[in-house]
Amino acid sequence: MEQVVRPEVAREAYGAVLRNAGAPGIDGMTTKQLHEHLRRHWEVIRDKLLKGTYVPSPVRRKEIDKPDGGTRMLGIPTVQDRFVQQLLVQVLTPIFELTFSDASYGFRPGRSAHDAMRAAQRHAQAGRTWVVDIDISKFFDHVNHDILMGRIGKTIRDKRVLRLIGAYLRRGALIEGVVVRSEEGTPQGGPLSPLLANIYLDAMDKELERRGHTFCRYADDCNIYMGSAAAAERVRLAMTEWLQSKLRLRVNEAKSGCGRVWERKFLGFRLTEGLKITIAGKSLERFKDKVREAWQSCQSRTSEQLRDCWRAYVRGWWGYFHLAEERRPIFELEPWIRRHIRKCFWLRWHGIRGRLRALRRLGLNPRQCLTAHSSKGAWSLAASPSLHMALSNRVLRRYGFLMPSDLAVT
Repeated sequence: MEQVVRPEVAREAYGAVLRNAGAPGIDGMTTKQLHEHLRRHWEVIRDKLLKGTYVPSPVRRKEIDKPDGGTRMLGIPTVQDRFVQQLLVQVLTPIFELTFSDASYGFRPGRSAHDAMRAAQRHAQAGRTWVVDIDISKFFDHVNHDILMGRIGKTIRDKRVLRLIGAYLRRGALIEGVVVRSEEGTPQGGPLSPLLANIYLDAMDKELERRGHTFCRYADDCNIYMGSAAAAERVRLAMTEWLQSKLRLRVNEAKSGCGRVWERKFLGFRLTEGLKITIAGKSLERFKDKVREAWQSCQSRTSEQLRDCWRAYVRGWWGYFHLAEERRPIFELEPWIRRHIRKCFWLRWHGIRGRLRALRRLGLNPRQCLTAHSSKGAWSLAASPSLHMALSNRVLRRYGFLMPSDLAVT
C-alpha cells in the first residue's frame, strides 16, 4: 500500500482517470471536479488507505446494449473510487504481468485485439484450422469472489490491499436508494475490473498450456486451435467441464462451438478459406445499422454536424477494422452508403422549391432539375442520374464525406 500512495503513482492515476473520462458515479462528481477534490481531501484518503480503513462507495448501475443483442450491466464507480482503483492497477499490473500467459491479449499493456487476431492467423497457417470457440456466459457477473481473492492472495500479501479489493467486489450497487451487496461478480465500469478478470482467467490459460494446447484469449473470449474436428470436440467438452468445476463458470452453449476458422468469428474478424483476415458478417451488419442511423434525415443537426459525426464514426471504425486484409466486402458497401447520404439530403431539402434550389446550386441544368418534381420515393431517387451528378462521389469527397477506402490510402 505504501507503493500505491506514492506521489508519482497518484499523478499517473489522476492523468489516467482524466483521459478515460466517463460518467459520474452516485455522488454526481465529474472528472473535471477531481483535481479540486483531491487537493482538499487527498491526505485524508491517503491516510485511510495506509490504515486499511478506506471504504468505497456503491456503484451506479447502468444498462448498455450489447452488439450481439441483449444488455450488459455496468457498475459505474464514483470518480474518487476510479482514482483509487487506478492507483491499485498501476502497482498491481507490473506484478501480475510477469505471470500472465503469452496467449492472453486483453487489457494488457502493449497488447491489443489486433495482436490476438494476428496470432490466430499464425495458428491457422501452421495447420490448426479447427477452432474451439468458447463463450463464457455472463462472465463478469459470475466471478467467484473466494476463488478470485485466493488467486490474488497467492501473490499479494498486504492485507490492506486484499481488504480493499474485497471491499470493491462486495460493495454492491445503489438501486432505487437501497445498497444491494454483491455476492459474486466483478462490476464492469471501473479500471480494476479488467485486471481482476485476467487474474481470474489466468487459471484457464495455465490449464490450456499444461495440456499443450494452442490458443488465443482476449478477456473472456477464448479460441483454441486444433488440427482435427474430433480433437476440437474433445477439447470443447473437457474445457466446458473444467470451467464449471474449477472456476464455477458456465459456457454459453448457443454461442460456443467447434468449426473451421473461416466458419467462426473472433473479435469482430474472421479468417477466409485462404486464411486472410477479413471482417466478420455480424460486424458488417452492425456497421450497416450504424449507416442507416447516421443518415436518418429527421435528425435535428445541421448538414455539417451530420458530416462531422459520420467522419468521427468512420475514422474510429476503420481504426479498428483496417486490420482486414480482404477488404472487398467493406469497399463494396460504399455505393450503398453514398446512396443513404443522397437519400438523406434529398429528404432534408424539403419540397419542390427546396430541391430545385439545391440542385441548381450543385450545378444541374434545367432539364436535370426536373427530378425535383418526381413523385418517386427518396430511396429510388437517391440512385437517379440527377442526384448522382449533383452529389457525385467527387463532390461528396470534396465536402468531407469520408468512406473507408479514403482512409485506406492515408
